[in-house]
Amino acid sequence: MMAVNMFSRFAVVLILVMTAHLFYATGDVVEVMKQLNRLNKPSVKSIKSPDGDIIDCVPISKQSAFDHPSLKNHKIQMKPSFHPHGLNYESMQVSSQKQETITQLWHSKGNCPKGTIPVRRTKKEDILRASSINKYGKKTNQSIVAHTSSTVEPDLVDQSVHAHAIAYTQGEFYGAKATINLWHPQIQQPNEFSLSQIWILGGSFDSDLNSIEVGWQVFPNLYGDSNTRLFIYWTRDAYQATGCYNLQCSGFIQINNEVALGGSISPISKYQDSQYDISIHVWKDPKQGNWWMQIGNEKLIGYWPASLFSHLSDSATMIQWGGEVINLASGGRHTTTQMGSGHFAEEGFGKASYIRNVQIVDGSNTLRVPKDIYPVIQEPNCYNVQTGKNDAWGSYILYGGPGRNPNCP
Repeated sequence: MMAVNMFSRFAVVLILVMTAHLFYATGDVVEVMKQLNRLNKPSVKSIKSPDGDIIDCVPISKQSAFDHPSLKNHKIQMKPSFHPHGLNYESMQVSSQKQETITQLWHSKGNCPKGTIPVRRTKKEDILRASSINKYGKKTNQSIVAHTSSTVEPDLVDQSVHAHAIAYTQGEFYGAKATINLWHPQIQQPNEFSLSQIWILGGSFDSDLNSIEVGWQVFPNLYGDSNTRLFIYWTRDAYQATGCYNLQCSGFIQINNEVALGGSISPISKYQDSQYDISIHVWKDPKQGNWWMQIGNEKLIGYWPASLFSHLSDSATMIQWGGEVINLASGGRHTTTQMGSGHFAEEGFGKASYIRNVQIVDGSNTLRVPKDIYPVIQEPNCYNVQTGKNDAWGSYILYGGPGRNPNCP
């Protein structure tokens, strides 16, 4: 009789455990479906890219940006009121660079009609790779901007996780521009990344940092592969609750029907061979106050409305250019994840990664070379940076590194 009672109790406990697992699993499925329905808006056309991406052509007025509470009655601005004027290096011929047009892989299979924007479709497996459903598309650590002052509290600088090799300038800015060398760095494990970008910053590093970020990255955990991809990011509260990559939350308003944010880009530079780069320009419209993004001299991508920000609703106080990697230090050893080309700055052009034609937009809406840029290196034996100037490249940065090596154990 006692054995029967024990079996009955065991059976009840087993049923309760199985029911609980089923409940939580079902709850996760429901939450994943909610996320997918929120992110994947109805499209007029879908394109299967050779890299496995599905690009949905979504009507401009139906994009997820307008889910943001402050944008419910927003009138789309189809072009900026003003472009910055001043020195335009991209019109100069630089014989050492290939002048081919940067393309995205999905272009070979079709295009999105006018009046729509290309949106990389989010898949169930994309969300399930995230640390949690709510963290999908968001940066998971607060300390992901290179701190430039020794007065920053030590607990705010997590150098064991985020390694930077950057140059920066401080002042009052209304935009930034640079031409960034394209590479395909090797990543040690899927939840590490390597990127090269421009940071446009305002506010304090610890709690109310406003940041606009544009560049390229390799991030297997986010995209499901190791392709080099164009990306954007923004936050208004130091990455705590606001902002996301690309179009994975409401905010950034895209107007371009040719460029998919988060999409693979090519061609890519090769060591001691052909070099390719992409010109990125972000500036604040003096009349409307929105922060516009442009690729090259012609492709307006879209804008971050001024209402998304607090400090950047006025101006930026710091611009950074350079590289960043995640170092999870598996087994207590530094990651082998590469930055840029995977080679140090002193190796020079064709070997190290570069950012050339570094410029800022001043209060008169004029592009100019910053008066001074200062290098910041957190792990010089793993990744480093050098700055310089010449007639062809203007102000430039060389940077990168292999990660773990005999001097970076």
